[in-house]
Amino acid sequence: MNMREHLNTAMYDVRRSGIREFGRLAAATPGCVALTLGEPDFAPPEAVTAAVAEALAAGETHYIPNNGIRPLLEAIAAFEKRENGFECSPDEIIVTAGATGALFTALFGILNPGDEVIIPSPAFVLYAEIVRMARAVPVEYNTKADGFQINGEHLKALMNDKTKAILLNTPNNPTGTVYTSESLQAVREAVAGKPVFVICDDVYRQLCYEGKAPSFADFADMREQTLLVQSFSKPYAMTGFRVGYLIAPAEVKERLELIHQYTVVSAPAPFQRACIAALNSDISVMRQTYAERRKYMLSRLKKMGLQAPQNKGAFYLFPDISGLGLTSEMFCRRMIQEEGLAATPGVFFGTEGHIRLTYCYEMAALREGMDRLERFVNRLRKENGAD
Repeated sequence: MNMREHLNTAMYDVRRSGIREFGRLAAATPGCVALTLGEPDFAPPEAVTAAVAEALAAGETHYIPNNGIRPLLEAIAAFEKRENGFECSPDEIIVTAGATGALFTALFGILNPGDEVIIPSPAFVLYAEIVRMARAVPVEYNTKADGFQINGEHLKALMNDKTKAILLNTPNNPTGTVYTSESLQAVREAVAGKPVFVICDDVYRQLCYEGKAPSFADFADMREQTLLVQSFSKPYAMTGFRVGYLIAPAEVKERLELIHQYTVVSAPAPFQRACIAALNSDISVMRQTYAERRKYMLSRLKKMGLQAPQNKGAFYLFPDISGLGLTSEMFCRRMIQEEGLAATPGVFFGTEGHIRLTYCYEMAALREGMDRLERFVNRLRKENGAD
């Protein structure tokens, strides 16, 4: 008997992460420079690690309220108001197991079988997979033709009576693009007065290089339809802590918290004290360092003649390699084999003809990586008779 044939049928359509696949290929290749994972190379702020030690010393290793300790809920509410002008009550917040936990809770909480979720692409791989696990349907809106922004007419053309949500990620992974106020207004006009949620994955909002990035959550009049997802992982280099949060209108959150309660119970107790310290930490040095790396990477790509979408946040670039004669997956496989450089194929984010480069690595790795990319690109151009 093959028990694999008797699994939850929703699992047969779920795909493994291509990002992790190419990370494994890089790890198995001696001397490979991997610019794949979005893993900050900084340590968390000292106040964060000190808070963990203090919490452990104080015996904070037991059960806590499912939605999070009150001091953290209050700190999150104060932070959102102070930094983003977003007003919420501590009672509208669920502290989750990273942004992934917040997305899982939000999507499983709102979706019925057959519902549709519009996902502007390129997009992070897990969005569509969580939607599929919830027995709903991911609907891709490829934004490349719209300059990686949102076109209201194109968005409305994808909407119907089955549309339950639109999932926005800005600054975007993998492009680093920040949605303009016009793009967000287009979403607002498309969903106003309709029973459609807008899920705001704003985990890179603190990592912007040209002022504060706008968010759909800025629309106070759309509060009843807005689910805000945040994480401590990227801005504070706390990826291993696995803590994030979800903010939802009170009457919606009262139902969503049951999913969190029965799947995770609560985020780890000692780390919640650390998150309070994080919210009061200065991350400007990290942000400035990413900005310097971004400038270097863009200059090298320009020298190679590779165009990338306008990058104003996060720590990713998404250069166009469509003129080099290979699919993005074959490009990345050959680049590992021939030059020992790992990037992530754009097809894994729903957009062929691009690769994702991550620059949350030290400059020595970035310089070596760009040297190897340049050699590989020049070789392909010779193969194609471009030189």
